[in-house]
Amino acid sequence: MVNRNEYTGEQMQELAFTPQELEELARAREMPITFDEDCPETTPERAVKFHRVNPPRGGSRYA
Repeated sequence: MVNRNEYTGEQMQELAFTPQELEELARAREMPITFDEDCPETTPERAVKFHRVNPPRGGSRYA
């Protein structure tokens, strides 16, 4: 986890989104999701067959 208190004001400014980036993100949130042959919508049947590429290791808190 990152501690924001360790960054200088200049570093925080560099990490912040620009107004243009914020506008782009807002427009992207408004766009509908379009499924196609490369990215089809997942059905419940397909979701059951899904498996993780990198399964969690024992003791991981993100399991």
